[in-house]
Amino acid sequence: MRDVLIPLEVVGALAAVFAVLVVAFVTRRRWLSRYSGTFDCSLRSGTDRLGKGWVLGLARYEDDRIEWFRVFDLSPRPRRVLQRSTLHVLERRHPSGPETFTVMPGSVIVRCSYASGPIELAMSAQSYTGFASWLESAPPGQNVSVA
Repeated sequence: MRDVLIPLEVVGALAAVFAVLVVAFVTRRRWLSRYSGTFDCSLRSGTDRLGKGWVLGLARYEDDRIEWFRVFDLSPRPRRVLQRSTLHVLERRHPSGPETFTVMPGSVIVRCSYASGPIELAMSAQSYTGFASWLESAPPGQNVSVA
């Protein structure tokens, strides 16, 4: 009988850890989304791999930057911070080929040049409208380009 209880305890402990992680992910997402200006946004650094390298995330507008958080991460700090002054939109397009399976359905892919290199952002059409408006509303003296 004792031999049966040990595997059950292990399974119970793993289920408890899984439940705690799920609650932590949900709580973190709700905490990040508590203010307006948060939207779903996948990110890919380097644009040479067709359909590969996309990371599901959540982006949040701040005054002069966008903070990007990975969805499956417990850190309260952003993984990437994109400054408005060095972010330039080169083109926007719809997903093609394998990308249609790696980004959210109905996404618009925005290819940008950034100080650290090219990046691509995948977001909904409504989020792109907000993103373009945010870029265009830069204070005078900042050169921004929106495709």
